[in-house]
Amino acid sequence: MTQPRNILIVTCHPEPQSLNHALTGHARSTLATMGHQVVESDLYAMGWKAVVDGLDFPADPQGTRLQPGVASRRATDGGTLTADVAAEQAKLLAADAVILQFPLWWFGLPAMLKGWFDRVFSNGFAYGLTAPGARYSARYGEGRLAGKRALLSVTTGGLAPHFSARGVNGMLEDLLFPVTHGTLYYTGMDVLPSFAVHGANRLPDDQFAAACEAYTRRLQGLFSDPVIPYRPQNGGDYDDTLQLRPDIAPGTQGLAAHRD
Repeated sequence: MTQPRNILIVTCHPEPQSLNHALTGHARSTLATMGHQVVESDLYAMGWKAVVDGLDFPADPQGTRLQPGVASRRATDGGTLTADVAAEQAKLLAADAVILQFPLWWFGLPAMLKGWFDRVFSNGFAYGLTAPGARYSARYGEGRLAGKRALLSVTTGGLAPHFSARGVNGMLEDLLFPVTHGTLYYTGMDVLPSFAVHGANRLPDDQFAAACEAYTRRLQGLFSDPVIPYRPQNGGDYDDTLQLRPDIAPGTQGLAAHRD
C-alpha cells in the first residue's frame, strides 16, 4: 500500500483548457487515487506577481536602495515576507514532492514561473544557508529542501526527435539543467528525470491518452524511481575551487560531467 504523502503541483499556463491544465488534472486525480494529499498553486489563476521589486519588502524604509539578495535575507529572517510568498514557502515545507507543470517557452520557463522561483526561493529560505562542517554553503544536494523530490512535467511545441541527442533543439534534459540542477538540486531536492509531452499544439486524442498512461507510470514512481545522479557539492568530487577533481569523469566536459 502506498504511503500517503503531501504533494505540491505548481501549474503555469494562461489557458484553463490547455494541455498543461489537463495534465495537472490527471496528476491530481491519479495522486489522490493513490492516497496522497495534493495542493495546487495555479499561478495564472492566483494572479501571481512575477517580478521582484521594492513591494516585496514592505518593512524596508521607503527610499532604501534595493539590493534584492540582501533585502530578501532581511525579510526572511525578520518574518516580513509578503503573505503570498510566505504561503508558497509553507506549501513547499509541507510537501514531500513538488511537480512543476509548464510549457517550454523559448527554451525556458514561462516568466510567471521564473518569478515564482525568484520570489519564493528567498535568501535564508532556499539558499544562503550554512553547511555544518563544510567550507561552502549548503547547496547542490544540501539545504532546507533536502529530502523532497521534484519532477518537471513539460510540454513542447516541437516533436520528440527535435529534442533528442542529435536533435536541432538539443537534449531536453540539458535545456532544463538550469531548473533541475541550478534551482531544484541547488536547494537540496532530489530531481527525477523530466516527463515531457511533445507536439503539444497538435496532439490527437489517442496520443493524449497514451501520454496520460505514461504520466501515470511516472506518478506511480514519484517516490521510488531513480533520480538524476547529480554530484553533491560537498561530497568530495569537487576541489577547493569547486571544479571537478581531475580523477572524476576524466575526459568528460560540460553538463554531463556533473552527473555521476
